Amino acid sequence: MEEIVGRWWHQAVSHLARSDHAQAVVHLQDMQKTIGILFRAAGGPTALRFASASAQPVGGQRHWLQKLAGSAKRADTAQLEPDVLALPASLAVFDTTQLNHDLYLWLAMLSASFVHSGHWVADNQWASQAALRSFPGFTTRHRALVAAHLAQRPNPADLTGAAAQSEATVQAALQGQYNGSNTCQPQDVAAVWQWLSVSSAIESPASDNAADERSGALVANDPQRRRTQSTTHEQSRNAMVLPFRGEALMSWSEMVHVNRSTDDEDDGNALNAANDMEKLSVAPDGQSLASRVKFDLDLPSSSADDTPLGAGIHLPEWDYRRSILQPGHCLVQVMQAKNCPPFTPVPHLRLTARRLRRRLETLRDAPRALHGQDSGDDLDLDAWVRFSADQLGHSHPYTDSPAIYTRRARLERSLATLLLADLSLSTDAYATQQARVIDVIRDALFVFGEALHAVGDPFAIWGFSSVRRQHVRMQHLKTFSESWGDACRARIGAVRPGYYTRMGAAIRFATLQLKQRPERRRLLMLLTDGKPNDLDVYEGRYGLEDTQKAILEAHALGLSPFCVTIDEKAHDYLPMLFGVHGYAMVRKPEDLVNQLTRAWAKLAS
Repeated sequence: MEEIVGRWWHQAVSHLARSDHAQAVVHLQDMQKTIGILFRAAGGPTALRFASASAQPVGGQRHWLQKLAGSAKRADTAQLEPDVLALPASLAVFDTTQLNHDLYLWLAMLSASFVHSGHWVADNQWASQAALRSFPGFTTRHRALVAAHLAQRPNPADLTGAAAQSEATVQAALQGQYNGSNTCQPQDVAAVWQWLSVSSAIESPASDNAADERSGALVANDPQRRRTQSTTHEQSRNAMVLPFRGEALMSWSEMVHVNRSTDDEDDGNALNAANDMEKLSVAPDGQSLASRVKFDLDLPSSSADDTPLGAGIHLPEWDYRRSILQPGHCLVQVMQAKNCPPFTPVPHLRLTARRLRRRLETLRDAPRALHGQDSGDDLDLDAWVRFSADQLGHSHPYTDSPAIYTRRARLERSLATLLLADLSLSTDAYATQQARVIDVIRDALFVFGEALHAVGDPFAIWGFSSVRRQHVRMQHLKTFSESWGDACRARIGAVRPGYYTRMGAAIRFATLQLKQRPERRRLLMLLTDGKPNDLDVYEGRYGLEDTQKAILEAHALGLSPFCVTIDEKAHDYLPMLFGVHGYAMVRKPEDLVNQLTRAWAKLAS
């Protein structure tokens, strides 16, 4: 009964002490797409990911109800980290939905213009001015946000000492009147919802297996995001052991090496302790393996491995941290499977291949739409918009026959396609109860080859995986110079899961192959089940930035990259890599065969 009453009292007092406006709440998940578009339109880093902000200590004056409830000590304000823009999971700061909505938009614009110099107030004021210069139409909304926020902040006259000085500094900066005379930090004042704080904190990539087993249910029920910092914990080998005299030992059997400086059992208060800490320090204790560590896979011996073809090719890699393209940074090795047995597809797969082959055969002689013609049957909307914009800007002379029509005509096809398949270790997982991801990819490659063979256009099929930058494996399945036959089918039937996904190097290799083709249109299709990663630094933003750079290089050479993925989280990163219309997501792995050929037919038309 005492615990029930205590829990009820805590909930009641905490509810009364709340100062937000629940009726006007706006959630980050509803705004994330809009925020991403605005952030990148303002020039923000394309590979920076968005996440929910963690609660950070704040200062400011608290009224007696907040002191009684022990609240208002922390706030989940916006934080800019090296690879993450952390925004509040929900905003109910103001009493209208429009103001909370505008606050999300403002934080996106502010973070895109933010330059960290170590001075919190000056950095935010400079970023605010830069954001308003980039988006002058937002000035009226920004003034409304500032006015509403200033009405909520405490009066500096009611404060004393350093608190009054810090609050006056923040309010002057919010109004653009800061002169740089005083400095303060986020923990010195009440939460400033319109500003960013910058931290070098990183998210912990791993946790101990033993800890996960002891507190699995606790972690599952606690979605709160926390900031961590790496540290080293030097622990004495015989911690908490008192000095003794060796001759006092009764027998040798009592001398057992046991480290009792840590408890074996969880006392249930770990979550409460974590909530009281500003940052969690993560350090290896040498007692258990990490649950999410990536193991360095040993390459098979030369007798058991695939056959290398040639000495390998050195390709560059983009380092976004230094903004340089590192020449010859990756070594790409072409591999071919040994002694591939004949591939015999199951009956339903042969039926699917036959049906898709007949469907694509009709594309061979079908008339194609010509865009931007001076006469035709239909209006070309894109050409009309460009023509109208040119006329408004007076950049082009007026013409009586603008090229704003589409016309269908029978033309000789000039199209080359290269399909690049991700054969990383993650494809060894089961996509359905009956088939692994690699099995689904194998079926899709077979059907794709059968269908394009019927169309008659030149095509190539490659697979790829990697083990660090010096061993990027390109699996030879079919080249442009080969004809589709039993040898190609056998190599596709022999594909197996490889290692990791150094996507940028694979795309650059495919770009070199397509660059040599004489066709007018050249498609680079990527089939994958996840984002780029590898054992070294090729993880997170580094891998995304390099992949995006490789795709931009392909676009600059006139290629048309397109991605087909079965990753459920592809919407978080593929738009920044391939564009909003540059990828297709397969929600059911068994639909991959149809989706792949459908995407190619749409691109080829």
